[in-house]
Amino acid sequence: MASNRGQGGIQQLLAAEQEAQRIVNAAKNEKLARLKQAKEEAEKEVAEYRAQLERDFQQKVSDSTGDSGANVKRLEQETEEKIHHLKTEAARISDDVVAMLLKYVTSVQN
Repeated sequence: MASNRGQGGIQQLLAAEQEAQRIVNAAKNEKLARLKQAKEEAEKEVAEYRAQLERDFQQKVSDSTGDSGANVKRLEQETEEKIHHLKTEAARISDDVVAMLLKYVTSVQN
């Protein structure tokens, strides 16, 4: 009977060891599944973040391009104003310049 008890105790220990191994394997599998899920979620978040950054960048490029068009128009207007000012000034003093040139060309000095 003692050998039966000993045999039964060994069987019980083996069963407990197998149960413990099954529990450990299940925990490992759950851990791997959680890690895989966390990795997938992190990759999804990174992709969303990159997409948001790209949208922000494209918006800034679009905004600055729009400003560039306004700057071109402003520069064209300023250029036209300066050209008009120069033409006005040239017309105002052209008679004096012509008279001065004629004076120097026609005067003879010894």
